[in-house]
Amino acid sequence: MTDERPEKPLPELRASDADRDRVVERLRDAVAEGRIDMEEFEERLEAAYKSKTYAELEPLTRDLPAPGGAPMAVAAPAPVPAPGDRSWPSRIGGAGLPAGSSPAVAVMSSFQRKGNWTVPARLDAVAFWGGGELDLREANFAQHEVVINCVAIMGGIEITVPPGVEVDVRGFGFMGAFDQRDTPGPVTPGAPRVVVTGFAFWGGVEIKTKPPKRPEPLPGAPNLRKEL
Repeated sequence: MTDERPEKPLPELRASDADRDRVVERLRDAVAEGRIDMEEFEERLEAAYKSKTYAELEPLTRDLPAPGGAPMAVAAPAPVPAPGDRSWPSRIGGAGLPAGSSPAVAVMSSFQRKGNWTVPARLDAVAFWGGGELDLREANFAQHEVVINCVAIMGGIEITVPPGVEVDVRGFGFMGAFDQRDTPGPVTPGAPRVVVTGFAFWGGVEIKTKPPKRPEPLPGAPNLRKEL
């Protein structure tokens, strides 16, 4: 005789942090596409983080287009690189550091992420009457291609990448701008790809290329220190 327990109905299942993050990502896309306004976005965002079951999460995106595709699989932890190893292979895959996937939000304030941190596969950055700085020069990357979705409303977001990184700017500005100030140099083989999306309204998103502050240049990247 087998002892098989019936599965719980889906609405009764407990939601995980990854489930809540996926709902938040869809809400970020919805506000960027103009499907919901900021007031409704903030209400749904608060409800998403408070949700404990699928039954509480499902209504938050019921009226939004389905993303299509299966839930993201949990990636295996990346090996921790040897101390001092700053080659691109050692920096892609998380490098054993926390992914820091929580949104970067500045509402009449500021945020800053710099130094030795990990850029998640998707990072949402919001500046509303505020400003934010994302410095990727010494960062690790959760995967080879990362997406930074920026929403700048009467505020600004500055993104700094090291030489050799491929940057794809897809953001839209309405009385605002997505501005890539520096001319991208040659892409270093094996370097990550950074896709910048979102929208700017009476605000701006600026993408700059600067060499890292470390004394040694990144592997394969041009050494620009002598030119500064």
